[in-house]
Amino acid sequence: MTIELILNNGVTMPALGLGVFQSAPEETTAAVETALATGYRHIDTAAAYGNEREVGQGIRESGLQREEVFIESKVWVSDYGYEQTLHAWDKAAGKLGVDYLDLFILHQPAPDRFEKTIEAYKALERLLEDGRVRSIGVSNFMPHHLKELLASTDIVPAVNQIELHPYFTQPDVQNADAANGILTQAWSPIGGITFYPGWGGERRNVMEDPAIAAIARTHAKTPAQVMIRWHLQQGRSAIPKSTNPQRIAENFDVFDFELSTEELAAIDALDLGVRNGPDPDVARPERFAMVIPEA
Repeated sequence: MTIELILNNGVTMPALGLGVFQSAPEETTAAVETALATGYRHIDTAAAYGNEREVGQGIRESGLQREEVFIESKVWVSDYGYEQTLHAWDKAAGKLGVDYLDLFILHQPAPDRFEKTIEAYKALERLLEDGRVRSIGVSNFMPHHLKELLASTDIVPAVNQIELHPYFTQPDVQNADAANGILTQAWSPIGGITFYPGWGGERRNVMEDPAIAAIARTHAKTPAQVMIRWHLQQGRSAIPKSTNPQRIAENFDVFDFELSTEELAAIDALDLGVRNGPDPDVARPERFAMVIPEA
């Protein structure tokens, strides 16, 4: 069993996908193959992750037909600009070994060069028109970024992928997405960024939150499963990352229980309003300059 979401252009997308951020290339192929054998039909990757090639290999080794797997990838900032972004599709499709992408999104708003962000999005519109992608979107866009983008382009993004977990729910972004018919997709949906070693700063581990633990005990589920279910019941897409076969299976085993209205509200109430990942309004020129290799 799974849950399907219908994007604003009519494309159907599995709500739950496998994320591969920080998955080492040598582990990614096996993780993707395991996920697809488990029942996942949505894989999220990005040029900046350096593992698109291995994602494509995992999909091929799964034995599934191309059209059975929803493939999502992202354009990195160094490839922003109209012609550059058209070529970014060539690189992504070449590494993945496919002739179309199901969802292609801009990885960051890049506020220090937003005019190039607009040109990049116009290239996504062209790719959509040409049939090289089935849907387009953005990632880490705040309401003011969305407002500026919508004023300068023709097609409303289908998806906005943002940091979203019980300790950081970004209601203003979710509301802006909903007002414009944009699906909110959660990265770090089970709060991995709240305890990822070496990320910096003292963190409160959402996986150890007592309120979530109590709900998990009620349903004989894990905290991770409860958080994924919270996203799905509230109409979001979630892309939990793992290379561990047991956890990959566990994260997919979320379709046989339902959280109550009170339980959903209790998780909502955990929001601390504190971002753990990079601030989308802060330019990172050195990081943005990372060159994406050719296919």
